[in-house]
Amino acid sequence: MPKFVVEFSYNVDRAGRQEFHPAHAAYLHQLTDQGILLLAGPVEGENAGLLMYEAADRAELQRILDEEPYIKGGVVAGTRVLQWAPGKGTLAAGPARSAV
Repeated sequence: MPKFVVEFSYNVDRAGRQEFHPAHAAYLHQLTDQGILLLAGPVEGENAGLLMYEAADRAELQRILDEEPYIKGGVVAGTRVLQWAPGKGTLAAGPARSAV
């Protein structure tokens, strides 16, 4: 199943995102439990975050992003999406999730 790396750049600082953070965190936990979100976290020294998803295709990923509370709340200034094919390391060797 394809993996996607997504970079969020924010238009507000961390304090400006606090209103949406509980819903954002809950959404990420839900996606993790479903095997869709593989990794997520802030980019050190930047007003940005990186997230790695596993989705059937770019259209499915877009549906996932459309429900992201930070995006719906208007605090994401931009997203950069890259489809990624890891070839080495534990992610490359790990089992793929089943179709949901």
